[in-house]
Amino acid sequence: MLNALVLAAGEGETATKNPLIPEIYDIVWSLVPFAIILFLFWKIVLPAMRKTLDARAELIEGGIKKAENAQAEADAALEEYKKQLAEARAEAARIREQARLDGTAIINELKEQATVEAARVTASAKAQIEAERQSAIISLRSEVGTLAIDLASGVIGESLSDDKKASAVVDRFLAELEASEKAKAGK
Repeated sequence: MLNALVLAAGEGETATKNPLIPEIYDIVWSLVPFAIILFLFWKIVLPAMRKTLDARAELIEGGIKKAENAQAEADAALEEYKKQLAEARAEAARIREQARLDGTAIINELKEQATVEAARVTASAKAQIEAERQSAIISLRSEVGTLAIDLASGVIGESLSDDKKASAVVDRFLAELEASEKAKAGK
């Protein structure tokens, strides 16, 4: 069938011509608009496209640089944070150790103060007890003396009203009594 068409087309022409090659005037008139479109594309569209692509490339490169800078700053900030955290932990450990030492020193100081205060209170109590003992001894001597004189007056039947004499007798009696008590305690 194709052969038939080629033969029919060929019979109408005097010269044998290839059907796939167009006429020269068609080629010329087709090349003119193609050249105009190519020229416009080359001078207008292509530079605009290059400008847009360059702007995008710069924007992307700028974004990458900003991201790299931000990453570097973040890494630096992280290192600074880790450093500060380590310093803070070391400072906290130092403060805890200092507080423990201060606490131990305060406890020791308070124990010492308590010991001193207890010794002072004990000494004060001993002094007060000794003072009260002496006061009681003096009071008892005078009462025992008065009772002894009254008792002796009742036994003798005479009044011992001479205070000096009665006082001397009572003191001598009490001194002998104390001496005998010390002798018993020494044995």
